[in-house]
Amino acid sequence: MNESSRPGLGTLIYFLLTLMLGLYFTFAAIQGDYGIFKRAEVDAEAQALEIELAALQIELDGMENLTKRLSDDFLDLDLLDEQARDVLGMVRTDEIVIQ
Repeated sequence: MNESSRPGLGTLIYFLLTLMLGLYFTFAAIQGDYGIFKRAEVDAEAQALEIELAALQIELDGMENLTKRLSDDFLDLDLLDEQARDVLGMVRTDEIVIQ
C-alpha cells in the first residue's frame, strides 16, 4: 500500500522538467536579449538619443538662420558688420573693448 501512494519516477521527472522550463523562460523574459531589463535599457537609450537629437536640431536651426542671413538673397547688415569687424579686427569709435 505504501508503494502505490508514492508518486512515480516519471511524475517526478515531469514535474522537475516543467519547473526547470518555467524557470528558464522566466529568466529569459527578465534577463534575456528581448527581456524586461533589455527593454528598459533600450528605452533609456532612446530617450537620451531623442534629447541629443533635439539639441542638435536647435544647433542646426541656428546655423541655418546664420547661413540664410548671410546669403545673397537676404542681407542682414548687422550680422555682416559683426562678421566683417570680427575678421578684420576693427572696432567702431563708440565701442569699448574689454580683454
